[in-house]
Amino acid sequence: MDFNKLKGKIPDEVIAKLPVIEEKFEANTPVRMAHFLAQCAHESGGFKLKVENLNYSAKGLLGTFRKYFPTEALRKQYERKPIMIASRAYADRIGNGPEATKDGYTYRGRGYIQTTGKSNYQAFTKFIGEDCVANPDLVATKYPLESAAFFFDNRKLWTICDKGANDATVTAVTKVVNNGINGLPERLKYFREYYAVLKTPVVV
Repeated sequence: MDFNKLKGKIPDEVIAKLPVIEEKFEANTPVRMAHFLAQCAHESGGFKLKVENLNYSAKGLLGTFRKYFPTEALRKQYERKPIMIASRAYADRIGNGPEATKDGYTYRGRGYIQTTGKSNYQAFTKFIGEDCVANPDLVATKYPLESAAFFFDNRKLWTICDKGANDATVTAVTKVVNNGINGLPERLKYFREYYAVLKTPVVV
């Protein structure tokens, strides 16, 4: 695929890595790559955000982490304290230790499709061959795109992508990435834009 056709639509630093993603992860058709990039674009605010923002207000905690902050008093205690919020919200799950270990904050979401939790950092470390458990910021600084592609691989999303360039397939992919369909209209918009460019034959 000619990824230069995406210039102006996604950052140059992302375009530069796409041949690696195409080869290493078999994102080797326009439909696969368009699905992948659409999800990355939405999840990262247009490839701008590489680290999860956990600076929630009490109201934000109610909307996002209600299960872990069930009372107003608790939400008020934790609001606008990202380290405390992540340490509680992600404690004792996805490979993290108890709240006191602060694993939840250490292994907060990073990369274009938020790799979250110590067990996911361990799995990515094993794949990429560089210690992202000891150096979790590598996922944001060096491997934001590779970690997202690894997520697609792990969740067998390429098979879903192969079902087609239609709204139903974008919705199906979104449900795996998001555990719901938040932001679906924007994901659809990105997919249509990227697919239209990538599927166009190169004129020699």
